[in-house]
Amino acid sequence: MTTEGNYVQPAIPRFDGHYDHWSMLMENFLSKQMIETGYEEPATGARPLSEGQQKELEALKLKDLKAKNYLFQAIDRTILETILEKDTSKKIWESMKKKYEGNARVNRSTLQALRRDFETLEMKVGETITDYFARVMSVANKIRVYGEATTDVTI
Repeated sequence: MTTEGNYVQPAIPRFDGHYDHWSMLMENFLSKQMIETGYEEPATGARPLSEGQQKELEALKLKDLKAKNYLFQAIDRTILETILEKDTSKKIWESMKKKYEGNARVNRSTLQALRRDFETLEMKVGETITDYFARVMSVANKIRVYGEATTDVTI
């Protein structure tokens, strides 16, 4: 972490292949609105922007540049090389989402496998209760990430 005056920069979440977890962390780290809506450059030949509009556009560009910088730091070089459009943070975000989030069929089958894992969980010989509980919670949290509500009673 770097410190400037009273500002401490938090660690940027690195993408480790687990998109759902990483995207949740990054949405919290970045301005979620920036990566979802982005900004639009005025069309060439459009009427000139007022001074206020120009300042607003410059502020949006700066926010986008910061978000893009954080994404570049969070994503490994080999993955960044596969992203074709890197103009804005929104384009990078959408590319990562398309590539790693998976489609509905894959998510359903993953959820089925996780449910099966959860239902067949058993304590291993020599395993502590703490370790067993950690495995149970890990599977339950993965199920929640894929959108299924799991109550504490079920766990």
